Amino acid sequence: MKETMDRLLAGYAKFRQEVFPAQREKYMHLGKGQNPHTLFITCADSRVVPNLITQTEPGEIFTCRNVGNIVPTFGEIMGGVSSAIEYAVAALGIEHIVVLGHSDCGAMKALLFPEDVVGMKAVATWLQQSQAALQIVRENHPELRDKELLEALTEENVLVQLEHLRTHPAVAAKLRRQELTLHAWVYEISDGTVRAFDGEVGRFVQLPTGAGQTLNEETAVPAGV
Repeated sequence: MKETMDRLLAGYAKFRQEVFPAQREKYMHLGKGQNPHTLFITCADSRVVPNLITQTEPGEIFTCRNVGNIVPTFGEIMGGVSSAIEYAVAALGIEHIVVLGHSDCGAMKALLFPEDVVGMKAVATWLQQSQAALQIVRENHPELRDKELLEALTEENVLVQLEHLRTHPAVAAKLRRQELTLHAWVYEISDGTVRAFDGEVGRFVQLPTGAGQTLNEETAVPAGV
């Protein structure tokens, strides 16, 4: 336990002695306010680091993390996730929302095997927000097993959470005015790739990684999907 804290303190010391001085002006600017362009709703999994995956700097993305990258429907659970969404959209004026799922997700495994979290009442209750994804996959892909089943559930869960996002008044209003775009991403931990839902073809496709290539609207989820 002491070794773990020593490592954290050593990291902080390096930040203060090396990282912060090299970017002092940037941090002074950030100390006056923030202007992020994107809200990331991601899993709390320690292996998923949005700033690392997207190579973004402090101040660029607003991040909300929770078990299973879940978005409760508006009014269902008026807690941290709902308030983060409302603040990001209404106060910060973000232009994009990315719901980021990931491979080997413990929350999705718990959906498939609820007996594994029988002693975790809070977790089991929270995961009810993903039951629609489980039912969709079970009814439409009864042939899937093991890794393929988990992958399909992970992807479907991200899409279900986008539907939940649309029930939030601030999100709905911005979508109607075409001032906000929703994105469904899944991060593959083992190889560092990201799949995004392509509304044009109706499935997840790997994001481009070539120099100069950027995410275009074809990989976003249209308002009617």
